[in-house]
Amino acid sequence: MEIDTLTLERLLEGVAGGTPELARFDAIPTRVIFGAGAVAGAGEICASLGGKRVLLVTDKGILKAGHAALLAENLEAAGLAVTLFGEVRENPDTDDIDRCVAVAREGGVELIVGLGGGSSMDTAKGCNFILTNGGRMQDYWGIGKVTRTMLPLVAIPTTAGTGSECQSFALIADAASHMKMACGDKKAAAAVAILDPELTVTQPRAVTAHTGIDALTHAIETAVTKSRNPTSSSYSKAAFALLNHGLEEVADHPGSLGGRARMQVGAALAGTAIENSMLGAAHAAANPLTAHFGIVHGVAVGMLLPHVIRFNMTLDPECAAIYRELYPGDLAGRIEELLRIVDMPATLDANTALISQLAAEAAAQWTARFNPVELAVEDFEKLYRQVMG
Repeated sequence: MEIDTLTLERLLEGVAGGTPELARFDAIPTRVIFGAGAVAGAGEICASLGGKRVLLVTDKGILKAGHAALLAENLEAAGLAVTLFGEVRENPDTDDIDRCVAVAREGGVELIVGLGGGSSMDTAKGCNFILTNGGRMQDYWGIGKVTRTMLPLVAIPTTAGTGSECQSFALIADAASHMKMACGDKKAAAAVAILDPELTVTQPRAVTAHTGIDALTHAIETAVTKSRNPTSSSYSKAAFALLNHGLEEVADHPGSLGGRARMQVGAALAGTAIENSMLGAAHAAANPLTAHFGIVHGVAVGMLLPHVIRFNMTLDPECAAIYRELYPGDLAGRIEELLRIVDMPATLDANTALISQLAAEAAAQWTARFNPVELAVEDFEKLYRQVMG
């Protein structure tokens, strides 16, 4: 089912009205509940899923902001016992997952709640894979490798970026190689996603920028991949429309709840588009940059995206037409403008001697094969030189 403008307007009106709405994104199995203050219903929602012992997965920043403590109180008021794993790190790796699993096993948990950005939700999903199905994270690299039922997952994003709350994938790095593994299974999708824009207002400006650019990249790449379809296209277009305006709005007015709502819903819609389409060359080339230089994922994709857009436009007229449908003007130029607005770099000062290795790794990335235009290793080398030159 395609997402429509009327549905989006009804959702966004819920911010002003203060009444959470059930968003029926029929393209995913996840129930999406959206609205200012929606997180107040988390305890009741979790209790309805069965089980009494909850694993709350989050990071130190969320703990410091007080969101985790308030959520834990809410869960306990609903009669649930809470075990906390508050050690989520950005770009979680297999060691992080193992630590989370150990805490979950000790707590005998029956339900998992992921609170935070994409890293918290990836960690929660990764833990769920191993806790319920055993083995190592590497065993689930790919799609559909789960054989047993997984625990119910409730995803509560505090950023507007990955859209992980609306995806069945966990992106986990191998601790030895630092390369990211996409581990996907429909059983890993959240049972419920709670979108409360009030949770995103406390984000630092840099986090808003990094996650917002990542979400925009999702909307743009899913719109043109080889696996796009009418359903994914409708979500990509709706996501871009919200994110394009919302990111600039929150950059100028960080406290704007309307802008935050557009970003959060836009990120969720873009995540839904990923679930029904795929990503492309910007993500394929970004992962090696993060692995080798430790730069934030959103920064990496932001640098690469304008160059990937121009590359695709030059070689694929149909892709160029879709870009113009998303944004009637210069889409690559618009992304560069947004990077300036949110104070993100357009280039990387790094060792260019690694370009050949980076390019070979990018060409081997799973997402590379879905780009509308096939890229050889030499094409990735040119992209890196444009960013690192």
